[in-house]
Amino acid sequence: MKKFMNDPLKFVDEFIEGILYAHPDKLKSINGDLKCLVRADETKDKVGIVTGGGSGHLPLFLGYVGKGLLDGVAVGNVFASPSAQQMLDVTKEVNKGKGVLYLYGNYGGDVMNFTLASEMAEMEDIETKHVLGADDVSSSPKGEESRRRGVAGIFYAYKIAGACAEEGADLEEVARLAQEAVDNTRTIGVALSPCIIPEVGKPTFTIGEDEMEIGMGIHGERGIRRSKLEPADDVTGAMLDKIFEDFEYKKGDEVSVLINGLGATPLEELYIIYRKVYKTLEEKGIKVYKPYVGEFATSMEMTGFSISILKLNEKLKGYLDVPCETPFFKQL
Repeated sequence: MKKFMNDPLKFVDEFIEGILYAHPDKLKSINGDLKCLVRADETKDKVGIVTGGGSGHLPLFLGYVGKGLLDGVAVGNVFASPSAQQMLDVTKEVNKGKGVLYLYGNYGGDVMNFTLASEMAEMEDIETKHVLGADDVSSSPKGEESRRRGVAGIFYAYKIAGACAEEGADLEEVARLAQEAVDNTRTIGVALSPCIIPEVGKPTFTIGEDEMEIGMGIHGERGIRRSKLEPADDVTGAMLDKIFEDFEYKKGDEVSVLINGLGATPLEELYIIYRKVYKTLEEKGIKVYKPYVGEFATSMEMTGFSISILKLNEKLKGYLDVPCETPFFKQL
Protein backbone atom coordinates (compact mmCIF):
# COMPACT_ATOMS: atom_id res chain seq x y z
CA MET A 1 0.00 0.00 0.00
CA LYS A 2 1.43 3.37 -1.03
CA LYS A 3 -0.36 6.36 0.47
CA PHE A 4 0.61 9.76 1.80
CA MET A 5 -0.62 9.39 5.36
CA ASN A 6 0.53 8.90 8.93
CA ASP A 7 -1.29 6.47 11.23
CA PRO A 8 -4.03 4.68 9.22
CA LEU A 9 -6.25 4.81 12.30
CA LYS A 10 -6.03 8.62 12.27
CA PHE A 11 -6.58 8.97 8.52
CA VAL A 12 -10.12 10.42 8.74
CA ASP A 13 -9.46 12.78 11.65
CA GLU A 14 -6.32 14.15 10.00
CA PHE A 15 -7.87 14.87 6.61
CA ILE A 16 -10.84 16.56 8.30
CA GLU A 17 -8.46 18.65 10.39
CA GLY A 18 -6.75 19.69 7.18
CA ILE A 19 -10.07 20.72 5.62
CA LEU A 20 -11.04 22.74 8.70
CA TYR A 21 -7.65 24.50 8.77
CA ALA A 22 -8.01 25.32 5.05
CA HIS A 23 -11.63 26.51 5.18
CA PRO A 24 -12.42 27.96 8.64
CA ASP A 25 -14.83 30.46 7.08
CA LYS A 26 -16.89 27.70 5.46
CA LEU A 27 -16.97 24.72 7.85
CA LYS A 28 -16.75 24.09 11.58
CA SER A 29 -16.95 21.04 13.81
CA ILE A 30 -19.28 20.90 16.80
CA ASN A 31 -19.18 19.39 20.30
CA GLY A 32 -15.48 18.71 19.96
CA ASP A 33 -16.23 16.01 17.35
CA LEU A 34 -14.32 16.38 14.08
CA LYS A 35 -16.84 14.12 12.37
CA CYS A 36 -19.81 16.42 13.06
CA LEU A 37 -19.59 19.39 10.68
CA VAL A 38 -21.87 22.32 9.91
CA ARG A 39 -21.75 25.55 7.93
CA ALA A 40 -19.52 28.17 9.55
CA ASP A 41 -21.58 31.09 8.23
CA GLU A 42 -24.74 32.25 9.93
CA THR A 43 -27.76 30.64 8.30
CA LYS A 44 -31.17 32.27 8.15
CA ASP A 45 -34.29 30.66 9.58
CA LYS A 46 -34.96 27.90 7.09
CA VAL A 47 -35.32 24.16 6.77
CA GLY A 48 -32.07 22.43 7.69
CA ILE A 49 -30.61 19.76 5.43
CA VAL A 50 -28.33 17.09 6.87
CA THR A 51 -26.47 14.32 5.10
CA GLY A 52 -24.02 11.69 6.24
CA GLY A 53 -22.04 8.65 5.25
CA GLY A 54 -18.65 7.04 5.23
CA SER A 55 -15.41 8.78 4.37
CA GLY A 56 -13.45 7.94 1.24
CA HIS A 57 -15.78 9.65 -1.22
CA LEU A 58 -14.70 13.31 -1.25
CA PRO A 59 -16.25 15.66 -2.14
CA LEU A 60 -19.21 13.51 -1.05
CA PHE A 61 -20.54 14.02 1.70
CA LEU A 62 -19.00 16.91 3.60
CA GLY A 63 -18.02 18.68 0.41
CA TYR A 64 -21.60 19.79 -0.17
CA VAL A 65 -22.07 21.61 3.13
CA GLY A 66 -22.35 25.30 2.35
CA LYS A 67 -24.53 28.15 1.14
CA GLY A 68 -27.28 27.01 -1.19
CA LEU A 69 -26.63 23.34 -0.50
CA LEU A 70 -26.48 21.44 2.80
CA ASP A 71 -26.28 22.67 6.39
CA GLY A 72 -24.56 19.81 8.17
CA VAL A 73 -23.00 16.38 7.87
CA ALA A 74 -22.08 13.43 10.06
CA VAL A 75 -18.95 11.69 8.79
CA GLY A 76 -18.02 8.05 9.38
CA ASN A 77 -14.74 6.20 8.99
CA VAL A 78 -13.80 5.06 5.49
CA PHE A 79 -16.83 3.29 3.96
CA ALA A 80 -18.51 3.17 7.41
CA SER A 81 -21.64 4.90 8.65
CA PRO A 82 -21.46 7.64 11.29
CA SER A 83 -23.40 6.98 14.49
CA ALA A 84 -27.00 7.96 15.17
CA GLN A 85 -25.79 10.20 18.01
CA GLN A 86 -23.51 12.11 15.62
CA MET A 87 -26.42 12.53 13.22
CA LEU A 88 -28.59 13.81 16.07
CA ASP A 89 -25.92 16.26 17.22
CA VAL A 90 -25.72 17.75 13.73
CA THR A 91 -29.52 17.83 13.51
CA LYS A 92 -29.83 19.81 16.70
CA GLU A 93 -27.14 22.25 15.57
CA VAL A 94 -28.76 23.09 12.22
CA ASN A 95 -32.38 23.07 13.40
CA LYS A 96 -33.96 26.53 13.17
CA GLY A 97 -37.42 25.43 14.20
CA LYS A 98 -38.60 24.62 10.67
CA GLY A 99 -37.60 20.98 10.59
CA VAL A 100 -34.67 19.05 9.13
CA LEU A 101 -34.44 17.00 5.96
CA TYR A 102 -32.24 13.90 6.09
CA LEU A 103 -30.85 13.43 2.57
CA TYR A 104 -28.47 10.47 2.26
CA GLY A 105 -27.56 7.35 0.29
CA ASN A 106 -29.51 4.10 0.39
CA TYR A 107 -27.08 1.97 2.44
CA GLY A 108 -28.07 -0.26 5.34
CA GLY A 109 -25.97 1.34 8.08
CA ASP A 110 -26.92 4.87 7.08
CA VAL A 111 -30.62 4.02 6.87
CA MET A 112 -30.56 2.36 10.30
CA ASN A 113 -28.69 5.20 12.00
CA PHE A 114 -30.64 8.03 10.36
CA THR A 115 -33.86 6.28 11.35
CA LEU A 116 -32.67 6.08 14.97
CA ALA A 117 -31.50 9.71 14.86
CA SER A 118 -34.93 10.71 13.58
CA GLU A 119 -36.61 8.96 16.52
CA MET A 120 -34.29 10.74 18.95
CA ALA A 121 -34.89 14.07 17.19
CA GLU A 122 -38.63 13.59 17.63
CA MET A 123 -38.04 13.36 21.38
CA GLU A 124 -36.35 16.78 21.08
CA ASP A 125 -39.42 18.15 19.23
CA ILE A 126 -37.52 18.36 15.94
CA GLU A 127 -39.49 17.30 12.88
CA THR A 128 -37.50 15.33 10.30
CA LYS A 129 -38.16 13.84 6.90
CA HIS A 130 -36.06 11.34 4.95
CA VAL A 131 -35.16 11.25 1.26
CA LEU A 132 -32.75 8.57 0.04
CA GLY A 133 -30.50 8.81 -2.98
CA ALA A 134 -31.16 5.65 -5.02
CA ASP A 135 -29.95 6.40 -8.53
CA ASP A 136 -27.71 3.42 -9.43
CA VAL A 137 -29.59 1.51 -12.16
CA SER A 138 -27.16 -1.41 -11.97
CA SER A 139 -27.89 -2.21 -8.32
CA SER A 140 -31.53 -3.28 -8.67
CA PRO A 141 -33.89 -3.83 -11.60
CA LYS A 142 -36.55 -1.48 -12.89
CA GLY A 143 -39.57 -1.60 -10.63
CA GLU A 144 -37.38 -2.03 -7.55
CA GLU A 145 -35.94 1.48 -7.46
CA SER A 146 -36.26 1.72 -3.68
CA ARG A 147 -33.56 -0.96 -3.31
CA ARG A 148 -30.99 0.89 -5.40
CA ARG A 149 -27.75 2.35 -4.10
CA GLY A 150 -27.25 6.08 -3.92
CA VAL A 151 -24.19 7.20 -5.88
CA ALA A 152 -23.04 10.38 -7.64
CA GLY A 153 -26.55 11.36 -8.74
CA ILE A 154 -27.35 12.40 -5.17
CA PHE A 155 -25.52 15.61 -6.12
CA TYR A 156 -28.67 16.66 -7.97
CA ALA A 157 -30.87 16.05 -4.92
CA TYR A 158 -28.45 18.13 -2.82
CA LYS A 159 -28.52 20.92 -5.38
CA ILE A 160 -32.30 21.00 -5.82
CA ALA A 161 -33.16 20.61 -2.12
CA GLY A 162 -30.54 23.15 -1.05
CA ALA A 163 -31.83 25.78 -3.46
CA CYS A 164 -35.42 25.10 -2.44
CA ALA A 165 -34.61 25.47 1.27
CA GLU A 166 -32.60 28.63 0.65
CA GLU A 167 -35.67 30.09 -1.06
CA GLY A 168 -37.66 29.60 2.15
CA ALA A 169 -39.81 26.59 1.29
CA ASP A 170 -41.22 24.49 4.12
CA LEU A 171 -40.01 21.01 5.05
CA GLU A 172 -42.74 19.26 3.07
CA GLU A 173 -41.83 21.10 -0.12
CA VAL A 174 -38.07 20.71 0.30
CA ALA A 175 -38.50 16.96 0.79
CA ARG A 176 -40.86 16.74 -2.17
CA LEU A 177 -38.43 18.50 -4.49
CA ALA A 178 -35.52 16.37 -3.25
CA GLN A 179 -37.54 13.24 -3.96
CA GLU A 180 -38.48 14.55 -7.41
CA ALA A 181 -34.78 15.04 -8.17
CA VAL A 182 -34.04 11.47 -7.01
CA ASP A 183 -36.93 10.07 -9.07
CA ASN A 184 -35.68 11.83 -12.20
CA THR A 185 -32.01 10.83 -11.87
CA ARG A 186 -30.33 7.71 -13.24
CA THR A 187 -26.67 6.72 -12.79
CA ILE A 188 -24.36 3.91 -13.84
CA GLY A 189 -20.64 3.50 -13.25
CA VAL A 190 -17.67 1.49 -14.45
CA ALA A 191 -14.40 0.61 -12.69
CA LEU A 192 -10.94 -0.34 -13.95
CA SER A 193 -9.16 -0.76 -10.61
CA PRO A 194 -9.89 -1.25 -6.91
CA CYS A 195 -9.24 1.09 -4.02
CA ILE A 196 -7.52 0.56 -0.68
CA ILE A 197 -9.11 1.32 2.69
CA PRO A 198 -6.25 2.73 4.82
CA GLU A 199 -7.11 0.69 7.92
CA VAL A 200 -7.28 -2.52 5.88
CA GLY A 201 -4.20 -1.92 3.75
CA LYS A 202 -5.19 -4.05 0.75
CA PRO A 203 -7.43 -3.66 -2.33
CA THR A 204 -11.17 -4.02 -1.83
CA PHE A 205 -11.38 -6.38 -4.83
CA THR A 206 -9.24 -7.64 -7.71
CA ILE A 207 -9.65 -7.01 -11.40
CA GLY A 208 -7.37 -7.85 -14.31
CA GLU A 209 -5.08 -5.25 -15.84
CA ASP A 210 -7.00 -5.51 -19.10
CA GLU A 211 -10.47 -5.74 -17.56
CA MET A 212 -13.32 -3.41 -16.65
CA GLU A 213 -16.53 -3.91 -14.67
CA ILE A 214 -19.70 -2.04 -15.59
CA GLY A 215 -22.09 -1.38 -12.73
CA MET A 216 -19.59 -1.62 -9.90
CA GLY A 217 -20.57 0.36 -6.78
CA ILE A 218 -18.52 3.02 -5.02
CA HIS A 219 -17.50 0.56 -2.29
CA GLY A 220 -16.50 -2.14 -4.75
CA GLU A 221 -19.92 -3.79 -4.88
CA ARG A 222 -20.25 -6.28 -7.71
CA GLY A 223 -21.36 -4.88 -11.06
CA ILE A 224 -23.42 -6.35 -13.88
CA ARG A 225 -20.73 -7.15 -16.46
CA ARG A 226 -17.00 -7.75 -16.31
CA SER A 227 -15.17 -7.91 -19.62
CA LYS A 228 -12.02 -6.89 -21.44
CA LEU A 229 -11.43 -3.15 -21.58
CA GLU A 230 -13.23 -1.54 -24.52
CA PRO A 231 -12.79 1.82 -26.30
CA ALA A 232 -14.29 4.78 -24.44
CA ASP A 233 -17.15 5.30 -26.91
CA ASP A 234 -18.18 1.64 -26.69
CA VAL A 235 -18.13 1.62 -22.89
CA THR A 236 -20.08 4.87 -22.72
CA GLY A 237 -22.61 3.64 -25.26
CA ALA A 238 -23.23 0.43 -23.31
CA MET A 239 -23.72 2.39 -20.10
CA LEU A 240 -26.13 4.82 -21.75
CA ASP A 241 -28.14 1.89 -23.10
CA LYS A 242 -28.74 0.75 -19.51
CA ILE A 243 -29.95 4.22 -18.52
CA PHE A 244 -32.20 4.51 -21.60
CA GLU A 245 -33.70 1.08 -20.87
CA ASP A 246 -34.54 2.18 -17.34
CA PHE A 247 -36.05 5.63 -17.84
CA GLU A 248 -38.15 7.23 -20.55
CA TYR A 249 -36.50 10.00 -22.53
CA LYS A 250 -38.00 11.47 -25.66
CA LYS A 251 -37.15 13.98 -28.33
CA GLY A 252 -37.37 17.52 -26.98
CA ASP A 253 -36.49 16.60 -23.40
CA GLU A 254 -33.94 18.65 -21.48
CA VAL A 255 -31.49 16.96 -19.15
CA SER A 256 -28.49 17.73 -17.02
CA VAL A 257 -25.52 15.38 -17.32
CA LEU A 258 -22.95 14.66 -14.63
CA ILE A 259 -19.75 12.83 -15.57
CA ASN A 260 -18.07 11.81 -12.32
CA GLY A 261 -14.54 10.57 -11.84
CA LEU A 262 -14.12 7.90 -9.16
CA GLY A 263 -10.78 9.18 -7.86
CA ALA A 264 -8.01 8.32 -10.32
CA THR A 265 -9.43 9.04 -13.76
CA PRO A 266 -7.85 12.00 -15.60
CA LEU A 267 -10.12 14.91 -16.42
CA GLU A 268 -9.16 14.55 -20.08
CA GLU A 269 -10.73 11.08 -20.13
CA LEU A 270 -13.90 12.35 -18.45
CA TYR A 271 -14.35 14.86 -21.26
CA ILE A 272 -13.93 12.08 -23.83
CA ILE A 273 -16.82 10.37 -22.05
CA TYR A 274 -18.90 13.55 -22.03
CA ARG A 275 -18.27 13.98 -25.76
CA LYS A 276 -19.90 10.63 -26.47
CA VAL A 277 -22.78 11.29 -24.06
CA TYR A 278 -23.48 14.67 -25.65
CA LYS A 279 -23.41 13.32 -29.20
CA THR A 280 -25.69 10.40 -28.28
CA LEU A 281 -28.24 12.68 -26.63
CA GLU A 282 -28.05 15.10 -29.56
CA GLU A 283 -28.84 12.27 -31.97
CA LYS A 284 -31.94 11.51 -29.89
CA GLY A 285 -33.06 15.14 -29.94
CA ILE A 286 -32.40 15.56 -26.22
CA LYS A 287 -30.89 18.87 -25.12
CA VAL A 288 -28.22 19.07 -22.42
CA TYR A 289 -29.02 22.14 -20.35
CA LYS A 290 -26.28 22.09 -17.74
CA PRO A 291 -23.38 19.61 -17.74
CA TYR A 292 -21.05 18.86 -14.83
CA VAL A 293 -17.71 17.13 -15.43
CA GLY A 294 -15.26 16.35 -12.63
CA GLU A 295 -15.11 14.53 -9.30
CA PHE A 296 -18.37 14.63 -7.34
CA ALA A 297 -18.42 11.25 -5.55
CA THR A 298 -15.17 9.30 -5.48
CA SER A 299 -13.99 5.98 -4.10
CA MET A 300 -10.48 6.71 -2.79
CA GLU A 301 -8.10 5.96 -5.67
CA MET A 302 -10.46 3.83 -7.77
CA THR A 303 -10.06 4.28 -11.52
CA GLY A 304 -13.37 4.64 -13.29
CA PHE A 305 -16.27 6.98 -13.84
CA SER A 306 -20.04 7.23 -13.64
CA ILE A 307 -22.68 8.87 -15.78
CA SER A 308 -25.71 10.54 -14.18
CA ILE A 309 -28.62 12.01 -16.11
CA LEU A 310 -31.28 14.21 -14.52
CA LYS A 311 -34.43 14.73 -16.58
CA LEU A 312 -35.46 18.35 -16.10
CA ASN A 313 -38.69 20.24 -15.86
CA GLU A 314 -38.96 24.01 -15.42
CA LYS A 315 -38.96 23.85 -11.62
CA LEU A 316 -35.93 21.55 -11.37
CA LYS A 317 -34.18 23.61 -14.02
CA GLY A 318 -34.72 26.78 -12.02
CA TYR A 319 -33.35 25.29 -8.81
CA LEU A 320 -30.37 23.89 -10.67
CA ASP A 321 -29.46 27.47 -11.62
CA VAL A 322 -29.46 28.88 -8.06
CA PRO A 323 -25.97 30.00 -6.90
CA CYS A 324 -24.24 27.96 -4.20
CA GLU A 325 -20.82 27.72 -2.61
CA THR A 326 -18.88 25.21 -0.53
CA PRO A 327 -15.12 24.60 -0.19
CA PHE A 328 -15.43 21.94 -2.91
CA PHE A 329 -18.15 23.23 -5.23
CA LYS A 330 -19.15 26.68 -6.39
CA GLN A 331 -21.78 27.83 -8.85
CA LEU A 332 -22.38 31.53 -9.49
